[in-house]
Amino acid sequence: MNFLNIVKWITYSLVLIGALNWGLVGAFNFDLVSFLFGEMTVFTRIIYSLIGLSAIGYFLASMRDERECSQYHC
Repeated sequence: MNFLNIVKWITYSLVLIGALNWGLVGAFNFDLVSFLFGEMTVFTRIIYSLIGLSAIGYFLASMRDERECSQYHC
């Protein structure tokens, strides 16, 4: 497994955690990240920031993959 695949796996995992957290907030008004790490502690803010950056990174990686795939007619 090369470095880019590891980065994509990590970003995908963090985006999935963020999506599940927002699903819990929407359905049950329960914020899992705040429950586990405290209400807006430094660590909670770091988690939220990493999830947001991962969403941007995953989007950019997906765009790159789509461009490469269209180049090789995947």
